[in-house]
Amino acid sequence: MTGPTPPLPPSPESPGGVPELVLTPLGEPPLLRADAARNRTRLLDAAARLMAGCGAAQLTMDAVAVAAGVGKGTVFRRFGDRTGLLVALLDHREQQLQAAFLTGPAPLGPDAPPLERLHAFGPALIRHEREHHELILASRTDPLRTYAVPANRLRLTHVTMLLRQAGAAGDAELLAHTLLGSIDSVLVHHLTAERGMSLDRVDAAWHDLVARLAP
Repeated sequence: MTGPTPPLPPSPESPGGVPELVLTPLGEPPLLRADAARNRTRLLDAAARLMAGCGAAQLTMDAVAVAAGVGKGTVFRRFGDRTGLLVALLDHREQQLQAAFLTGPAPLGPDAPPLERLHAFGPALIRHEREHHELILASRTDPLRTYAVPANRLRLTHVTMLLRQAGAAGDAELLAHTLLGSIDSVLVHHLTAERGMSLDRVDAAWHDLVARLAP
């Protein structure tokens, strides 16, 4: 059974007192031995090819092992389970998104004022998750695990920090949960695919929430 999600760790601070956020992988520690990193890349390449052909719902550990030419035990040792494999597949694109909001150009990156960065973050995340909706949905076998994934905790820390810097009143961490919940991948898919709403309308709702929470 999955235990309760631990509280957010304190962010390391720069000399100016502003939290420094760093690129965080979705699930696996970022540093691996060279041979382990090569094996991981080989397995992920095989999984990506399979998913492109059959979709995330049909992706199995057995199929990845066969495609990569390794034993099934190797796949399990590297990723733990199917959910771990799916999460790892999101790593590359997730790190691209992280680089954009941690070190990229304005308005998403650090050269813009915090309120502008908040307004830019929602639409960027909406489009990122919409593009990878099938993979994200397939990886969510444990609802509590979603909140404990390091990349999601980084998003929460980032939005919390921007709310505080923008002078938002109230509990910034809970407000950040509210903002991120409003653009959750499953909800956005439901609104756009099932309800026929445009992404522009979803974007507008994000901007309205940001304006209310950090006027």
